[in-house]
Amino acid sequence: MSTTETAPARRSPLLFLIPLILFGALALVFAAGLFSGDASKVPSALIGRPAPTIALPPLEGLQRNGQPVPSFAMADLKGRATIVNIFASWCAPCRVEHPFLVALAESDAVKQGRVALVGMNYKDEAENARRFLGALGNPYSAIGVDRAGRAAIEWGVYGVPETFVVGPDGRILEKHVGPLDAAVAGRLLVRAASGR
Repeated sequence: MSTTETAPARRSPLLFLIPLILFGALALVFAAGLFSGDASKVPSALIGRPAPTIALPPLEGLQRNGQPVPSFAMADLKGRATIVNIFASWCAPCRVEHPFLVALAESDAVKQGRVALVGMNYKDEAENARRFLGALGNPYSAIGVDRAGRAAIEWGVYGVPETFVVGPDGRILEKHVGPLDAAVAGRLLVRAASGR
């Protein structure tokens, strides 16, 4: 046995920085992807395709002008452009966007019947949804209740609120994720009124 032992090779202190540098670079890539672009423009495979067929019950006990507010089916969405808004009473951003939906309901295009504004009540209690619409106003001509959330899945909904523009031919023209503001509501109304 040799009395001389070889000293272990010294590692450069820079080697310890490599994982930190790699982590930092990866974090920058993710941050750039997260903050670039408009988060409300989430791509949808349904754009340009027929809106998924749904059959939802109406919101029980909700009335408008003394009449029960009906539900809607896909056949109801054909023949005129429709704005479909997915909402819930428990959704804070839904409260933020609600005045803009009420303003949409008062627009000439909706009042004259060229554009329909309908709602899909998502995973909500009927009593809470009625209270929500009673307090803030009901802008919808029809409301379908998606208690289990299955219809929303078929529509590719990520969360509430989301709004779709469906053309007169029943095809989805546009999808907006998140609460509407005046500019977005106006843009969606113009898109719906043009039917393209």
